[in-house]
Amino acid sequence: MSDRDVDILLIGGGIASAAAAAELRAGGFDGSITLATREQDAPYHRPPITKGYLQGREERASTLVHPQSWYADNDVELLTRTPVMDLDPDVRTAKVGREVVGFGQALVATGAMVRRLRAEGAQREGIHYLRALGNADSLREDVAQAQRVAIVGGSYIATEVAASLTLLGKQCTLVMQEALPTERGFGPLVGAYVRDLLTAHGIEIVAEADVVQFAGEGEEGRVDGLVCADGRRVDADVVVVGVGATPDVMLARKAGLELGETGGVACDSGLCTSVEGIFAAGDICEYDSVIHGRRLRVEHEEVAAEQGRHVARAMLGAEWPYSEIPYFWSDLADWATIEYVGPAASWDEEIVRGDPGSGSFSVFYLDGGKVAAALAVDRADDLDAARSFVAEGADGVAVRTM
Repeated sequence: MSDRDVDILLIGGGIASAAAAAELRAGGFDGSITLATREQDAPYHRPPITKGYLQGREERASTLVHPQSWYADNDVELLTRTPVMDLDPDVRTAKVGREVVGFGQALVATGAMVRRLRAEGAQREGIHYLRALGNADSLREDVAQAQRVAIVGGSYIATEVAASLTLLGKQCTLVMQEALPTERGFGPLVGAYVRDLLTAHGIEIVAEADVVQFAGEGEEGRVDGLVCADGRRVDADVVVVGVGATPDVMLARKAGLELGETGGVACDSGLCTSVEGIFAAGDICEYDSVIHGRRLRVEHEEVAAEQGRHVARAMLGAEWPYSEIPYFWSDLADWATIEYVGPAASWDEEIVRGDPGSGSFSVFYLDGGKVAAALAVDRADDLDAARSFVAEGADGVAVRTM
């Protein structure tokens, strides 16, 4: 038995749920909508956490997907600090806070959890992970009097944090397993470009390093540096760890929803889970891509928003597959913006247009002779072409004759 019923339940406080709610109302849906999130804030944009908000250039209110008043104005029940603890797909009920809520259709968009670095001294003060606005608040306060900051990781999140804190006047050191930053996702050519960009702005890079210890006085004292497996030490007043995230599928697993091969929630091409009427979107959504011909899970806000809108249209009766070409971007302070469409799971050829040394170039990634992805810095037109190439399965001739 439920305490009350709603037509649509949106689980998770990210942009996927916020986008779904807006699309439902825009599509003429006049039934009841409840959005439940464990966070204290209404759904907000996450990129500012490592960029504008962290730098102090953006106010908290400006990060919100919709103004706080939007939810009441559009008759969307917003429940903050209200986790969904249980989901019963058979009887269509969910434990929302202290209530049992019945629902007609649901979106599970529980996002991801930061991956913790298991190393000696991980409990010390001064070690930060960034996933929520509150994390950025804590980091800004902690670095106010700090001079040296060590950032662990070589992904775009770690490089964004290093760039943002450098703008705040901190001496930053990037400590990573990779030989080059962002190399794992974008290859050595782009990795070398990012390395040169970061070092040109004073960021030190410690590459091919495994962190085994957060150093400090005593067992519980504040962190004062990192120790690597090969003995290298990096002194730091503050440490930020950005070593990725894992999809938060605890609720989905408990509910018996089918999980995918990459740890997400398995979805069909329309983003429906193994249970009809229950959809997934965002970081946890592992869907059958009609474009790529394989299961795909992409962790980025732009993708989550598109998927949230698609789910809303599906809830309203649309039956077409989700066929957007995933896109994301990364700002390295005001130094450069990297844009990417794809993604390429692997590639065996790169075609470069422009000159990385000039700060205006693009890289087309080919797999088996077909365009699988593209990255662009200050070449938006190339990225527009790349979307069509990926969708059409174009070959290298199309790139070379642009």
